Amino acid sequence: MTETLREFLKFPLWNTDGIFNKFRWLEETERRTVVFLENKDNRKERFLYIEGNRPDKVVLVAHADTVWDKCYNDCELEQVIVREGDYFRGTNKECGIGADDRAGCAMLWLLRDSGHSILIVDGEDKACFGGRPGLLGSRWLMAENGSDEVKNIAKRINKHQFMIRLDKRNATDFKCYSIGTPDFENYIQEQTGYFNIEGTQRIDIVELCKEICGVNFSIGYHNEHTPDEQININEWLHTIDRKSVV
Repeated sequence: MTETLREFLKFPLWNTDGIFNKFRWLEETERRTVVFLENKDNRKERFLYIEGNRPDKVVLVAHADTVWDKCYNDCELEQVIVREGDYFRGTNKECGIGADDRAGCAMLWLLRDSGHSILIVDGEDKACFGGRPGLLGSRWLMAENGSDEVKNIAKRINKHQFMIRLDKRNATDFKCYSIGTPDFENYIQEQTGYFNIEGTQRIDIVELCKEICGVNFSIGYHNEHTPDEQININEWLHTIDRKSVV
């Protein structure tokens, strides 16, 4: 599992193609039905979806981009990943390691045989720059003026039990924002032992969850969006092991 995390952290920070291509190859290598759709006029408005086969499936959500994406700052920043004890860190002090949210994408890869659905969106972190609109992929997915195929995916993801976003700092937090009921929040806390905390509403699952609840889990990264970003490997593994929910 640790090598999978390292592999995803090694994908270029400034480009999301490597992430999407790895999951798209499942169509050839494992004969999965992979839906990859994008707006040709804005390649950040794109997503990849693989529907699960469990009757009680949920949607597992992560985003492929980082704040150091070339589309946001015109830089092709490279990072060298090193392990120091229980942490992965970077040696390039101009940028972080992109654990937000490459660590979440790595989790989705490891959970690809869980029977749950997988959704990877792009353009989420653009919201971090100068107040410009973000959540590009998720908003495009849910847009009323999208193609019939896009709108069909929007309906399909909202037929699941709920959504789990794997993209939060720290070790044992969760947040449901405006898309959780008291009963759902109690269920998550009872099943995981994680703590419900305050958090911003500017997040992709708030856009995606129209008819179902959603939750965002801690996955072990710290100091995101800064050159001091790091991820605690044991905390990352701990969230994967919350099998009572996933």
